[in-house]
Amino acid sequence: MSNQLSNEQKDVVLAAVNQASETWKNSFNTQNAAGCAGQYESDTVMHARPFGTFTGTTEIQAFWQKLIDDGFKDVEYIAPKLEVIDESSALLTSGWKMNNASGVIHKELWVLQEDGSAKLREDDFEVLA
Repeated sequence: MSNQLSNEQKDVVLAAVNQASETWKNSFNTQNAAGCAGQYESDTVMHARPFGTFTGTTEIQAFWQKLIDDGFKDVEYIAPKLEVIDESSALLTSGWKMNNASGVIHKELWVLQEDGSAKLREDDFEVLA
């Protein structure tokens, strides 16, 4: 696959990923685990260190619901980097913090869907504090 994407193609991917990422953060910050899970593809594998691996939106929603129920909120990304990989995907890495935890996002692989929206295909993050 050619790495010669036009700026227009890159802008399409970036716009979709930025919107989906904001939707995820807003869902978490409004305590909406279903909204969080809705930003994942149906068979996504999420590595949430040290909690474990969660596969599919049902397990992922249950993970976010438990975190919300345990009082976690106010997620904020710190110095995010978003790199377009090809005409339909981008990789996001970032530090993050919330009210009582912080860590690093090792890999959020966002992929454009048929409707033009972006969803997470892979999610790998870690709690460091």
